[in-house]
Amino acid sequence: MLNFVICDDNLNLLNKLSKMLETILVNHDFDGKIAFSSTDANSILTFVNSNKTDVLLLDINLKSHISGLELAQKVRETNKDCYIIFTTGHLEYAIMAYKIKTFDYLPKPITSERLEDTVIRLFEDVDGLPNKYIKIDNKNTLVNEDEIQYIKRDGMKLIYHTKDAEYEAYSSFNKIQMNLPNNFVRCHKSYVANINNIKNIEPTTNTIFFDDNLTCGIGPKYKTSLMEVMKNYGDFK
Repeated sequence: MLNFVICDDNLNLLNKLSKMLETILVNHDFDGKIAFSSTDANSILTFVNSNKTDVLLLDINLKSHISGLELAQKVRETNKDCYIIFTTGHLEYAIMAYKIKTFDYLPKPITSERLEDTVIRLFEDVDGLPNKYIKIDNKNTLVNEDEIQYIKRDGMKLIYHTKDAEYEAYSSFNKIQMNLPNNFVRCHKSYVANINNIKNIEPTTNTIFFDDNLTCGIGPKYKTSLMEVMKNYGDFK
């Protein structure tokens, strides 16, 4: 289990960040917990020096006798392997922050999506797991590829349909197809389907069925190749 420690001199922001992190850990079933959080730099340093600390989320601009950068330097004296993630509203600190073997830098205000991106990458780095998340826009939004049912082209946008949500990005099939896993197959001029999530195909109506009544169409140009793929796809019934 990874022990997370959080430090921010603003109690409201500290509590908000803690709640966001707890939600991300639970939603992804990550083996981690918030071991300690505080607005006081000395308390953080005392805890880190005496307890197992794997990840430190640290505000750079602490209203204290010591800055977040100085606190991180002290932590590094005794803990070389701790993942350090800096948070700050002052972009000019970013370059300095990366000098202290920093895993990531989160500009304030921190969004749940941006924090989730960082936590996912952190656990992938720890576990050495292959990346199964697809980055769908320039805001670093990551979606688990297994959750995507199909991708729809809607004008200049692509809409990623999952069972629980839809994600939009301005892009084209030509740009993303080279980076999609092999289980994503073009089935229509306006659709790319995740064949791992196909529940049924109705050839007479040219319709693909997924969970929760989600459907997409099959285009004449792509029908033969799609059916050939499905014919040789062992898990499809």
